[in-house]
Parts: sequence; structure tokens; C-alpha cells
Amino acid sequence: MPARRLLLLAVLALAVLTAPGTAAADDYVPGQVIVKYRDGATASAAKAAKSTTTLPGGSKQLHLRSGHSVREAVRELRRDPDVEYAVPNMVAHASFVPNDPGFAKYQWNFAGPPGFGINMPEAWDLAAQLGAPGARGAVVAVIDSGVAYENRGRYRRAPDLRRRTFVKGYDFIGHDRHPDDVYGHGTHVTGTLAQATNNGLATAGIAYNARIMPLRVLDSEGSGDSAAIARAIRYAARHHVDVINLSLEFPSDVRASEIPEVLSALRFANRRGVVVVAAAGNQADSTVAYPARAGSVIAVGATTVNGCEADYSNAGHDIDVVAPGGGLDATSDDPTDSARCNHDNGRPIFQQTFTRGVRHFGLPSDYEGTSMASPHVAGIAALLIATKRLGPHPSPAAVKARIEQTASLHDLGPPGFDTRYGWGLVDAAAALR
Repeated sequence: MPARRLLLLAVLALAVLTAPGTAAADDYVPGQVIVKYRDGATASAAKAAKSTTTLPGGSKQLHLRSGHSVREAVRELRRDPDVEYAVPNMVAHASFVPNDPGFAKYQWNFAGPPGFGINMPEAWDLAAQLGAPGARGAVVAVIDSGVAYENRGRYRRAPDLRRRTFVKGYDFIGHDRHPDDVYGHGTHVTGTLAQATNNGLATAGIAYNARIMPLRVLDSEGSGDSAAIARAIRYAARHHVDVINLSLEFPSDVRASEIPEVLSALRFANRRGVVVVAAAGNQADSTVAYPARAGSVIAVGATTVNGCEADYSNAGHDIDVVAPGGGLDATSDDPTDSARCNHDNGRPIFQQTFTRGVRHFGLPSDYEGTSMASPHVAGIAALLIATKRLGPHPSPAAVKARIEQTASLHDLGPPGFDTRYGWGLVDAAAALR
């Protein structure tokens, strides 16, 4: 927000405190007044108050009787010489709410409480206050089907992805320096991470000022082999990325002994200080799929608009956290889910990607999965690193611990860690506080 807009808000707030009648009705809580009595004075509540709550600083929160106005109660209290101040119970609003038309319309996954998004408006504010708006300075490798990141030949950059967002990547399928997407998956994942934000177009991105390294390992059918994936992980680590997102999975019955080169690459990335985030898998299995199952990786399950386990999401003892992935609620007999789950009104995750061919873009309504959940967590990791919230060079273990610790504030299952939701639903703002 421009500095002059912030100044204007501050002036308006001061005007409200000195003349509460000028405040709009949605600037303060109806029927509530905050009053502070001078030291040693005997508190005499306003005639209109039906109850009083004492606040930690010694002031009183008055709850007015029905039909009594905040304006009149404040005026009455200010006439009392024993009152130090009397003010409405003011309401704060997130100062950064992007003007992207799809944000308010579609992106339930970015909303804050009381919904089941990841609390992005407050997180964007905090990142700016910490000197890294939109994770400016962080680099995230997207190891996927490539990205619609350049205008070259038949390819077009997605309209809501900026050219300067990208650093040089590599195509491990075509073996060249042009990891252009022909499948759409990687472009969608990149949108969640770093789609241009507050530009009046399409939807918003979590780490909208981060740089993205596109690394193509999935072909036009969305398939890729372990050798290409291992090479891409090592490439990203050698080129000093901060975070790797792996929105891909092997079948959940694949064992560690069958993908030694991938696990070796993950250990290499961990030693290089790279945070690796991966999708838990979409087989509705009780086992987390590799590469998410690897111990150094943040394994991400998927939740729905209702804050429930998604019906496709893998789970199990290796799940770390959950994030919005869209779709329908999983059927559950767990009493902790009974009040909100088992509904049929699922919603997808919207980001800009192909609608047909590689030259036509939109906001398709059929993207859901742990692939969509994973970049939510990768974006939070980028924000943590860019803001230096955990110090100048936080270890992957420290970033993982912070994300898990703050996810526990939204513990969707039984108390503590559980095998369906891990430590809980990630919260970007809580991670940055």
C-alpha cells in the first residue's frame, strides 16, 4: 500500500478516536466500548452497559444493552472526570488485499479464519513489514512439467506470470535450456507459488516476488522417471535455490530401495541447505508416497474447503502437515470431523494455466490434489527464508519445525500429531509472526 494511503488511514483512525460519531459502522464492533479509568478512580459503568469484561491492560470492555449506540455511550463516559479514555472497540483490516479479481471470487485457499485457507492477507502484510514483500529474494525450483514462462516459437508465457520472475532452468525431458510446459500442471503449481499479485488480473500467488527456476521432468502425459527427477534435484541444489517443490509422486508401494538415486539427491539437497516440499500422494492410501516420505522432506497432505482430509489424499505416519488441495471431503467416522466433513460441495484450486493448447490460458476448475497442496507449503517456506524470520540462513530442519509448530495452531484432527492431518493445517501468517 502506498505510504500516503497508510498515512491517510492513520489520520482517519485518530479522527475516530476523538470523534467516534464520524466512524463508519463497520470500523468498530457494534455494541461495544473500551474504557480506561484513571488510577485510583472508582469505575462507574455507562448506564447503557449490560456487562463488563476486564482487559489485560486494566481497561474495561463494555457490552451495551440492545438499542444503545456506541456514540452515545462514549460521549457519556467522556463526561466522567474519572475516565482516562473511552473509545469504540475498533476493527482492523488486512492492509494488503490484492485486487486480482479471482482472489476474492475463487481463492478460498488463501483466506484467513474462520475459513480453512492459509491466512495469506496477514502473511503478505507481515512479509512486507519484515522487508521481503512477496518473498522477494527467495528462489524456488519447480520440478514438474515445466512452466509457461517464455514467448518462444509456439509457446507463450502465461499472462499472469512476469518474465522477471524466472531464473534459468532446464528441460530434463528434451535436454535443452527451454523447460516449456505442454501439460499445464507445472504452470498451475507455479501460479500458486508466484503468480503476479495485485495487478488486477486473474488470481494471486503466495510468494509473488520470489524467483522461480523451472525444471521439466514430467512429459506431456504428466509422467517422469526417477533418473530425471534425481538430476533435477541436484541441479537445483547446485544452483543455490532456497526451496524445491515436488508436486509429483511415485506409486505408494514403491520402496526406498527402488529409487536410490532420488533419495541420494534429496540428501544432497538437504546438505546444501535446501528446503524440499513434496506432495503426499493422491491414491487415498494410508502410506505417504515418495519422494514426500523421505525424512528430510516436508510431506504435504490435502484438505478441502471444509477443512477436511480430501478424499484422494494419502496419509500415514510420514505426513507432516496439510494444506488446501481442493476436492471432496474424505468419508470419516472420526468424531472430530463429524461437524464439518462428509459434505459434497467441494471446490478446486484455481490458478492460471492452459485451457487448451499452449497458447490459451484461463482458470480451469478441475485442478485438485496434493500437487496443489504442496506449493502452498513451499510458498510459506520461501516467505520464511526471504524475511529472515528464522535468521539469515535457516536450516531445512528449522524451516520444517516452524511450519509444523504453527500448523499445530490449526489442529484439525485429534489433539497433537495424527496420521490424517499431521501437525495440522499450515498458517502462513502464524509462521511469520
